[in-house]
Amino acid sequence: MEAVREPTCRTNGRGLQGVQVSASRRSGTTDELGPDESEPLGPPGPPERDGADLLAALLDGMDAALCAFDADGVVTHWNREAERILGWSAAEAVGREGLTGWAVRSADAQEVQARLMATMDAPGRQVHEFALLTKDGGRVLVRTQSAAVRGADGRPAGLYCAFSEVHTQIDLERSIALSEALFENAAWGVVLVDADLRPAVVNAHAAQALGIGRTSALGRPLGELLAQGVEELESALTHVLAEGAPPAPAEIWVSVRTPEGDRRRCWSCGFVRLSSPLAEEPVPLGVGWLFQDVTQARQSAQEASLLRFRTNQLHRAARAAAECESPAEAATVHLDFALAGFADHAVVDRVLGDLADEDTDEPVRLVRVAATPAGAPGPSAFGGAAGLPLRYAEGHPALACVARSGSVRASAGSLPAERARAWALTRQWPADTVHALSAVLRSRGRTLGAVTFLRGAGRSCFERSDTAYAEDVAARIAAALDLAAALDRTGPGKKT
Repeated sequence: MEAVREPTCRTNGRGLQGVQVSASRRSGTTDELGPDESEPLGPPGPPERDGADLLAALLDGMDAALCAFDADGVVTHWNREAERILGWSAAEAVGREGLTGWAVRSADAQEVQARLMATMDAPGRQVHEFALLTKDGGRVLVRTQSAAVRGADGRPAGLYCAFSEVHTQIDLERSIALSEALFENAAWGVVLVDADLRPAVVNAHAAQALGIGRTSALGRPLGELLAQGVEELESALTHVLAEGAPPAPAEIWVSVRTPEGDRRRCWSCGFVRLSSPLAEEPVPLGVGWLFQDVTQARQSAQEASLLRFRTNQLHRAARAAAECESPAEAATVHLDFALAGFADHAVVDRVLGDLADEDTDEPVRLVRVAATPAGAPGPSAFGGAAGLPLRYAEGHPALACVARSGSVRASAGSLPAERARAWALTRQWPADTVHALSAVLRSRGRTLGAVTFLRGAGRSCFERSDTAYAEDVAARIAAALDLAAALDRTGPGKKT
């Protein structure tokens, strides 16, 4: 079968000829068929025509505008994107010699034509910026990439020129530059998580925060990177994949595995859903996860809030104690106010004997004078009227506290439940006690006893900041107990 001849082909290269033919048959981007070139019916055409049709579809489906010239500078190809940008149709563009007088101003035509045609003798691609004319007379600044098209003999047979509006190209370059900067130099963690919730790209800051190398984190489940907080993080990622980005950052507490042990961190996280720009319908590619370590700021805020609360509790306790008729009752009021948010139980033990004699070699004996109820919540009860000493074993935290006149902390640590229960009962504390803090009761230069705050397994162990608060409460309780003892010795209406 004889191949169809295209009357507008002006090139010597077979490659350009094929492109021009394909455009004429399917997309209307070259000359119309001649009167004797009606499209035959029946079986498909020769392989050359099928390949040309495919190439025509590819050209018209390009996101960039494309035009081509033969060796004489005549336009041979013009795709739909070029028509969209400049307004000139393929029928109006193909066959024109150069761009002068229609797509380029006459004043610029010589320079533009010379720079384009010089591409045929230059190696590789050449990038230029031109001001082109639209069909309605407007001007569009475009950025072009031009390269020579060579024939079978290796000689230049023409050139192609792909172009797009400069602002579109700049937007693309900015997007690429932003992506590269985020994954290289960002001051916060950036992780690209795929649809299976596994890291696909990790920047240097995120790798450092996770305590692992950038390549080592790729493709691994998040549960292998984090000891705690995985469920909350995976839930957030799943929500973003299904519903889209949340309206505000979320703070997530995690524990990161390190050679020194697990580190508790607070990350302020932002999420964006990533979708393919090439799909007709949004297809999620994954989630962009950006986070910043705000642990120090959040801990400082928590400490400040806790300090304000405890200061308010001390103030309220002082006002309530001032209304008590009995100093002993005032001591229990201070104890009750101190428990809120601080401990589960508390006991007050007083030294038995002459309080003024602190240089005696006799062993210290303590008597329980106040305690919070261990079974059900309620106010502290004041007792100890019988004066029976407690059977504390040597090394008991309360005895050590009185002996050294300083605070003592104790904890059952990671003991099993049964052994922790025995540990608490041996020290005559409630069975659920796991952590203890004893603060000395001092008044008028004398040691009166100790107050011991107790926490169960649901609370953390006592810290140094807790010790300062306990000592402040102990000073107020000691003053009330000292006043109560002075009143008992002198009797009502007597002077101390």
